[in-house]
Amino acid sequence: MKIVVGGGSGFIGSALVPALRADGHEVLRLVRRDPTGADERRWDPAAGDLDPGHLAGADVIVNLSGENLGKRWTDRRKRAILESRVSATSLLARTAVAAEPRPTALLSASAVGAYGNRGGEILTEESERGTGFLADVVRAWEAAADPARDAGLRVVHFRQGIVLSDVVKRMLLPFKLGVGGRIGSGKQWWSWVSLDDLIAGYRRALDGDLDGVLNLTSPNPVTNEQLTKALGRALSRPTVLPVPAFAARTIFGEMGQELMLEGQRVLPARLLAAGFTFGAPTIDVALEGALAA
Repeated sequence: MKIVVGGGSGFIGSALVPALRADGHEVLRLVRRDPTGADERRWDPAAGDLDPGHLAGADVIVNLSGENLGKRWTDRRKRAILESRVSATSLLARTAVAAEPRPTALLSASAVGAYGNRGGEILTEESERGTGFLADVVRAWEAAADPARDAGLRVVHFRQGIVLSDVVKRMLLPFKLGVGGRIGSGKQWWSWVSLDDLIAGYRRALDGDLDGVLNLTSPNPVTNEQLTKALGRALSRPTVLPVPAFAARTIFGEMGQELMLEGQRVLPARLLAAGFTFGAPTIDVALEGALAA
């Protein structure tokens, strides 16, 4: 296949692009600077600038674009989080429709934040959307693909959980020093996925039998406390120094509340029904892989 990737230089894209090429696909990356290689094409999502010729003849477009969530959410930062996702998705969808010949599918990153803070409620793709900043972002983010969907392209929205290797990288130093611990009560559910399984999910969706919303999370979500204890076991370190909820709110503000103290218990029902097999279905197996990487 010929695949065009937006956001290919980010954390996920840096793993996905070489995996797709290893599968034998031709991959073109959309970049925001002047191209430096034959596999790059320039675009500017903020300015709405993308030549339809860059997408012409592609089989699939993969959209991974969006500002990082892991910084304190000022009003300016929140606008950037929303606008970066909506502008990139809308531009790709509209330009795909204008390309000749058109691509047949758009695979777009999304997030389990769509469900809001739901306590221990088990959530599948059939569950209602929730409330909160991230839920509002996801609503606009997914709706931005409507031009492609309305024109008959197959559109997939991957509601991704926490990528385990990324969160472990952020937690590793205090845990190695023996000062790691749960955040707040630790009872908030964290739906996670290994990087390898996330990449495998995108590769699986290249087939034409999946569309719409797909939860891309491990079938075994854990609470923050369970993750904390599992990481402590993996590192043979104590996990007895919790981060109080007020400290997370004070240091990280609204971001600390939604990403650290709240959560979702999400199951990948549609992927499982499609026969998808997770290589790292449990937290202990996934941590072993993440720490060895």
